[in-house]
Formats: sequence, C-alpha cells, structure tokens
Amino acid sequence: MSTLIPALRNGSTSHSNTKRLPSLSSWIDDLFEQSFGNEMMMNFNTGITLPAVNVKDNDEEYIVEMAVPGLKKSDFDINLDHQTLSISAATETNKKEDSENYTRREFGYSSFKRTFSLPDTVETEKIEASYKEGILLVHLPKRDEAKKKPLRQIKVS
Repeated sequence: MSTLIPALRNGSTSHSNTKRLPSLSSWIDDLFEQSFGNEMMMNFNTGITLPAVNVKDNDEEYIVEMAVPGLKKSDFDINLDHQTLSISAATETNKKEDSENYTRREFGYSSFKRTFSLPDTVETEKIEASYKEGILLVHLPKRDEAKKKPLRQIKVS
C-alpha cells in the first residue's frame, strides 16, 4: 500500500513518523483490498462497458463509428432530442441446460448508452444509421453552409 498521501483510517490521520501497530480494522481493510481487490470482480460482467467510438469529420458529413459486435439491428435505440444524439442498446441472454446429474442456468444482461452533442451545422432531418459486421455507423450530414468549400484563388487588382 502506498504511503505517499496520508490516508484516513477510522477517522484518524497519521501525521507522525513513529511506527505504530495497525489497528485491527485497518489491518482487515488492507487484507481485503490486497486479497480481493479487482481480481474478485474480473470474472463478472458488470454490463456497464462502453463501446469504442470513432468520430470522423469529412467534407460532407460527420460519421460516428461504434464497435458493438454480437448485437442485432433491433437491439439499438437511437434518438435525437434537440441537438443531443443518444445511442443505446440492451441485450439479455438466458440459457438453461439440463442433464442427468445437474441443471445449469446462465443469464446475463448488458446495456450501454452514449450521448453526443451535435453542432448546429448537422442536417438533423437526414441522419441515417446502419449496422453491419459488428460496426454501427451513424451518418450526420452537414448543412450546405458548413460543407468545406474548395480552395479559391483570389487575384489582386
């Protein structure tokens, strides 16, 4: 355990350099932190992982690319509220396996929600989404005034 920053334990702080035996409760806290820290939760799916997202900006549109393998098109819920785009999905699995000597039942639930504030330059009526091979693509077309214009040479008179 690091001692770079004085830690509060049971309402007291350690300001002196004298060595003291740890109290029973702090010793038990340290034991559980070291023994069961993150390792205990590593095998549990908490259902709160967020998918990786890329946002591309080209001349014509913004593209939101989201890696969400294993879902179906019907799992997604994509909404636009004013200038806020929200993308969410929820899945539930339930397997039951019966055998002569045992019954095994596994179930799981996972969901996510990502929100994006859209610039005023997005043509919200023309937003489209597609899902293929584990990648969700949301196309956000730009308004004409926001599209990049080609370089124009201006002559000096």
